[in-house]
Amino acid sequence: MSTRKTTLFYAVLIAIASLAVGMVIASRLDLTPTSSAQMVALPAMNSNPIGGSIDATTFRTIAKQSIPMVVNIRTEQRQRTQDLTEFFGGGGGGGGDDLFQRFFGQPAPSDRPQGRRPRQRPEGQLTEGAGTGFVIDKSGYILTNNHVVEGAEKITVAFAGASRNEEYAAKVVGRDALTDSALIQLTDMPSTPLQEARFGDSSQMQQGDWVMAIGNPFALGHTVTVGVISALDRPFGGTATRTQPMIQTDAAINPGNSGGPLLNIRGEVIGMNTAIYTDAQRQANIGIGFATPINTIRELLPQLRTGKISRGVIGVEISRDPITKDTAKEFGLPNTNGAVISSVTPDSAAAKAGLQRGDVIVEYNGRPVTESDSLVNMVVATKPGTTVPITIYRDNQRKTLSITPGELDLEAEANGGRSMRRPDSAQPDDQTATDFGMQLEAISPEAARQLEIPRGRGGAIVADVDRDSSAARAGVLPNDVILEVNRQPVSNVSQVTRALQNSAAGRPVFLVVWRVDRNGGGREYFITMTKR
Repeated sequence: MSTRKTTLFYAVLIAIASLAVGMVIASRLDLTPTSSAQMVALPAMNSNPIGGSIDATTFRTIAKQSIPMVVNIRTEQRQRTQDLTEFFGGGGGGGGDDLFQRFFGQPAPSDRPQGRRPRQRPEGQLTEGAGTGFVIDKSGYILTNNHVVEGAEKITVAFAGASRNEEYAAKVVGRDALTDSALIQLTDMPSTPLQEARFGDSSQMQQGDWVMAIGNPFALGHTVTVGVISALDRPFGGTATRTQPMIQTDAAINPGNSGGPLLNIRGEVIGMNTAIYTDAQRQANIGIGFATPINTIRELLPQLRTGKISRGVIGVEISRDPITKDTAKEFGLPNTNGAVISSVTPDSAAAKAGLQRGDVIVEYNGRPVTESDSLVNMVVATKPGTTVPITIYRDNQRKTLSITPGELDLEAEANGGRSMRRPDSAQPDDQTATDFGMQLEAISPEAARQLEIPRGRGGAIVADVDRDSSAARAGVLPNDVILEVNRQPVSNVSQVTRALQNSAAGRPVFLVVWRVDRNGGGREYFITMTKR
């Protein structure tokens, strides 16, 4: 063997030996990377069209095939408040909360029968809660609702057919308040293999499609209910400042169903049961339930399994009203697509990019913005720190800017809510009515101080807004200070009133108002109103 070949042979031999020794050392020191089998894989999704007939055994078959992958979840946590409602009756997630208040941000209707008072429990007392989940990976990963496991000190899981007290411990891997989803993992595995859920395509679902819910209502484990899709894209749930598009169903969902699967007629998960609309009289299902679309949760899974959810935010508030043909004409838009910026947060990504109130965003990262929700979805899906192009219309001209979204902080955003404090301004007798369903009053020196109105600006304070009026639908709030009408500064109530009364019915009116938030800071908002 030649010297060259001998050298090559020994070099290869040494490399192989070094690799083997390195693997042994690494295994002893636990330095080897986690195998893919230990990570929850992104579940496959069946996007084939849903079809076929339903017979007498269809739902029986779905239930038989799907129940093994559904689990009952029991939690223990320290009570954080003394005021508990009886809404859950011991069978709801988190040991007791009113979903009407959780998802609508207001107390339940005051029609509770007289004589019944909420239970009082001392703060810090250990309480139990119950919910539902479903297995998505044989290594013990389970999806459920965030509100089922939030704050839990102990989580146990029970499977269908298990004997009494046969439970398995679990831990939280990742949680997300916005979609109300959580990924947990069994730390104690059963001896039999786990059955995984099969994922369908929630974007295929239409009103009238049959669905089945499986859950643990009122601790009655593995209960099956059947109904239809009642509506799609309901803005619901989420957090104090944001909503999520939800699937509405009349399949019976009750306290304890939280986190369970909503299945199509192929037995595939197309949603996670999350909330119900109810009141204090019924305290249970009245045919209006909500499920988070499974496509939304599936896309979030890679982040849930890392334990950190990262979303983009650009620092603008968007008008919820759709752009009409008349409004589009005033903005110089070619059609009614786009999202109107009502306010820009100082020092935000939007402010640094040069965006202004009144701008209309028509494209984001090369994709058309059809309406406000589509823009929000694109922004939150953007990785923070990524620079993308954004196209706007300003003063009837099309412009393209570059923007670098920051990272969304849901808690900080929720703490920046609006204030409804009443300034010491003019008396009610001094209020002036408008044709838009709001009453105006003059700005007194004391009101200017309390509301921190920019010096030398402002024409009138909104004293009151009629329910269902044009102003209310546009988002005008009491204590808003009108600074501009149709892009012209105003300095007194008479100027504001004259400009509003002279506007033609059906034509858009542009306002710029000053609004104080809960933290005492003020900001300008752009609002579009239309006289009816």
